[in-house]
Amino acid sequence: MRILVVEDDQTLNRQLTEALGGAGYVVDRAFDGEEGHFLGDTEPYDAVILDVGLPVMDGISVLERWRREGRVMPVLILTARDRWSDKVAGIDAGADDYVTKPFHVEEVLARVRALIRRAAGHASSEIHCGPLRLDMRASRVTLDGTPLKLTSHEYRLLDYLMHHQDQIVSRTELIEHLYDQDFDRDSNTIEVFVGRLRKKIGIDLIETVRGQGYRMRDAEPGR
Repeated sequence: MRILVVEDDQTLNRQLTEALGGAGYVVDRAFDGEEGHFLGDTEPYDAVILDVGLPVMDGISVLERWRREGRVMPVLILTARDRWSDKVAGIDAGADDYVTKPFHVEEVLARVRALIRRAAGHASSEIHCGPLRLDMRASRVTLDGTPLKLTSHEYRLLDYLMHHQDQIVSRTELIEHLYDQDFDRDSNTIEVFVGRLRKKIGIDLIETVRGQGYRMRDAEPGR
């Protein structure tokens, strides 16, 4: 999953980026509203963390422009504790949730997980696909109850496919959501990681749809 953090405070931006990266997300960063708007308008993100009090262009204006332009990714806004009006303005502008500063990073991570989960139509923080279980809180995958040892790229790929079960996901979409904007993107690496995942899973849950991409299918009997 790919996240955009738009926060002008260098320290807070770094803390959020490191925490999100440690939780298995790919993170792009921006430090002012204009840069944040450009990235959100040109790159596909699974969620955005957006500060309200940004230089150049404030966060509310950024969010309003995204929504007018048809950008529907979930947005979590960061507001100051004593600015209740910013919370109201943010929700009215199209924000999906908010966190008040100062905050615990763990709360932000939990809210981001919830936003991504709801956007994909999942009610629980644990996703099932046949004998596979993905625990978003612990960033852990088990197969028949046994933990799977996955690399960061394998985990991100499986995470995205499990969030989009029964949907055909193209290689281009996977590349856009698994790598940041500076990564040297090569579609052949997706095939390599899919091959590795299939060996570790040992069952046919990842279907190749010729000419279109991949689809995660629940292989449990009777389904």
